[in-house]
Amino acid sequence: MGLFNLFSKDKKKSLDKGLKKTKEGFFSKLTRSVAGKSKVDDEVLDDLEEILVTSDVGVDTTLKIIDRIEERVSKDKYFGTEELNKILREEISGLLEENNSGSETEFVIPQQDAPYVIMVVGVNGVGKTTTIGKLAYQFKKAGKKVVLGAADTFRAAAIDQLKIWSERVDVPIVTQKMGSDPASVAFDTLQSAQAQDADVVIIDTAGRLHNKVNLMNELGKIKKVMKKVIPDAPHEVMLVLDASTGQNAIEQAKQFTRVTEVTGMALTKLDGTAKGGVVIGISDLFKIPVRYIGVGERMEDLQVFNKYEFVDSLFGEEQEA
Repeated sequence: MGLFNLFSKDKKKSLDKGLKKTKEGFFSKLTRSVAGKSKVDDEVLDDLEEILVTSDVGVDTTLKIIDRIEERVSKDKYFGTEELNKILREEISGLLEENNSGSETEFVIPQQDAPYVIMVVGVNGVGKTTTIGKLAYQFKKAGKKVVLGAADTFRAAAIDQLKIWSERVDVPIVTQKMGSDPASVAFDTLQSAQAQDADVVIIDTAGRLHNKVNLMNELGKIKKVMKKVIPDAPHEVMLVLDASTGQNAIEQAKQFTRVTEVTGMALTKLDGTAKGGVVIGISDLFKIPVRYIGVGERMEDLQVFNKYEFVDSLFGEEQEA
């Protein structure tokens, strides 16, 4: 069953606003680099490469885009700088298309007898708890019964924050005291969710990347224990990354994909940064769907990632207020 309607005008406006810094930074640089030039030559391509890298698209993905544009330039000798925007838009769209990043308009929870379990991973400070709260709000608004599990038991603040969100959204939460076994919390949460006939379970986990072996063992144990209650859980392992950290977000994605199987990503804080290009780089490098992007403070500003609308907001004309 689909959870979200077609892209509303209000959501598109939020997306445009959220990507404004990225768009302005990128296009002001691009405009300066092609000023006074009529054709796409090596110098323009070198400038474009630098612009993409400094917009945090990432070196590997940037080279891929430049190679494709060079190929098109070599075929069409009359390729002018005025067409560069259009070609760039097409190549970025094509890249996102290939990587199957982002469903068109909705994130679908399949119909099943047991609750759908989402395990959320990511380091502290990336907006993990806020993302869980906003997800819970959106699922509840869509008529789903949601249960939260506070399995980041290493920080009292993490448990407290999640409790605040559970009260705010008015959904039940399962907690244990700080220092408890995270797997035990996950086990209790799934049992509680089954007893309550819940549709969705969202489990928070600790993200201590400095000790990768411990993190891998811990996430492995949580998964193993979940399977005792719901054999195919977790159905989604969602990695939350802070887009405003740019290349650091890509590094975190590398680390987490090494220690656990990540099936989807959420990129937060796009509205506060000009580093929105990181969405393109992450999508291309990891071939893992970007499920959600955060483009503002409101509950609704955690949006299902729609690759078409994303590219349109980056390259399209400004929307009327």
